[in-house]
Amino acid sequence: MNDSEFLDDYYSRYRKALETDVRKEFLAFRDLCLQVKARNGKLMIAGNGASASIASHAAVDFTKQAKIRAMAFNDHNLVTAFSNDYGYENWVAEAIQAYWKAGDAVVLISSSGKSANIVNAATKARALGIQVVTFTGFSNSNPLKALGDINFWLDSKAYNIVESLHNIWICAVVDLIVGNAEYGVK
Repeated sequence: MNDSEFLDDYYSRYRKALETDVRKEFLAFRDLCLQVKARNGKLMIAGNGASASIASHAAVDFTKQAKIRAMAFNDHNLVTAFSNDYGYENWVAEAIQAYWKAGDAVVLISSSGKSANIVNAATKARALGIQVVTFTGFSNSNPLKALGDINFWLDSKAYNIVESLHNIWICAVVDLIVGNAEYGVK
């Protein structure tokens, strides 16, 4: 495959991904965010690797732009201390346990939907009665998606495409709450 063919294929994968209709999920997530705000709760957002970066970006945008308190579990001290004490598979679940209060919601991001620490976090959140929003890709029957109340799923096995769409979708929900796709600092 030459460079031009590679890029044609790559762009076609992105175009297909962008055509995924998640309007129902957008509205449900927007409504949940507004309920969280009305309850004086917060969004707790987590993921691994690039999904952790997306979680941090989302927490800032929800807090600053949408005026909905949000936090991401990305502090290196939190990750290492909780991993050391509870095991890597359980650190996010234990962080949720430590930081949650009634009225909160959890947003969990995993391209494969199989990351043990993220799946365990969803299980913990459900046990605590916290609503769970998931962002996944790869297999439609992934374990994280099975635990979510609102599920954004992309039919792709390409990490970069799945991660890019997760970021676009989260930003779109922020913009939906703000009511504008183009705005300056508020």
